[in-house]
Amino acid sequence: MRARKDRFILAINPGSTSTKIAVYNNDKEIYVEEINYTLQDLSKYTSVMDQLDFRKFNILSCLKNAGFALDGFVCIVGRGGRLKPIPAGTYLVNEAMLRELKKNSEHASTLGAFLAKDIADRIGVTSYVVDPISVDEMDDLARVTGIPGIQRESIFHALNQKAVARRAAVALNMTYSKANLIVAHLGGGISIGVHKKGKVVDVNNALYGDGPFAPTRSGGLPAWACVEYAVSGKYTLDDLKKNIMTRGGVAAYLGTDDMKVVKEMARQGDREARIVYEAMAYQIAKEIGAGAAVLSGKVDAIVFTGGLAYDNKFVNLIRKRIGFIARVLVYPGSNEMNALVQGVLRVLRHKEKAKEYR
Repeated sequence: MRARKDRFILAINPGSTSTKIAVYNNDKEIYVEEINYTLQDLSKYTSVMDQLDFRKFNILSCLKNAGFALDGFVCIVGRGGRLKPIPAGTYLVNEAMLRELKKNSEHASTLGAFLAKDIADRIGVTSYVVDPISVDEMDDLARVTGIPGIQRESIFHALNQKAVARRAAVALNMTYSKANLIVAHLGGGISIGVHKKGKVVDVNNALYGDGPFAPTRSGGLPAWACVEYAVSGKYTLDDLKKNIMTRGGVAAYLGTDDMKVVKEMARQGDREARIVYEAMAYQIAKEIGAGAAVLSGKVDAIVFTGGLAYDNKFVNLIRKRIGFIARVLVYPGSNEMNALVQGVLRVLRHKEKAKEYR
């Protein structure tokens, strides 16, 4: 049998508190590294875009130390940031995409396309993103709020949600296009997606303060109190945005976004830590219950994924409230690196055509 041609691909996934990189030879992962950052590491940068060179240096250092030469890669793929609402798929990184990303650069995922293109351009190969956070399949009913001119947006962990939803469908002996699933991505940000027969018809805006609070994000806030908070004169617009996106949630209450630390604080008798830990699980369960209502109770499975899904105690706090709805499947950690590479391989193997962002 003829040996399969080597095809080395570098995947880059910038998150709010980490940068994950992986090297694949076709479908096989041969190297993975997670570069973790503390709030103190990132506090010296006034914006996400300011972190670009810092994160790029870390990536190149890791690759060099692991013995990988850049000119060995056939392409580079990065996590997609916030673009205009677009269909799911694999996209070429182009100047139109980078211009759009600069307008919406509050989240670290923005850096994925810039990091991929910068490194790819050095060696003359193509750069891609797959299923950016702005993939939009929401039903019109899900967009409506109580104020004309303000509507709910689809901004979520589309890449990982789609990947684990397909995995769950296989476990259920179903196709993704036939399954009704509720997927809870539990990480630095939290998104609860309602997957109805292959489309995410409703999901909380995991970036701009919708749904459950998270390790560094405020989640949904009481509207009246939020308005009073905003016009109090105590905060600039930049302060308000950071308090919602990067300095809210668990970190705002306890001074840390490390849920292992929070769990230990609670175990040792810290009452506030216990309440915050349990309240986050409580809010996630409420959001899942709402998702079940969207599906009229016809839920094939509830799927947990993301870093917090490794914490059995945390998952069980949620499970005891929602286990009556449907079967629960747990896929801890992130499936995003493989999902990025699979998106590119579908293009390289001519099973799918790369889309061009316009």
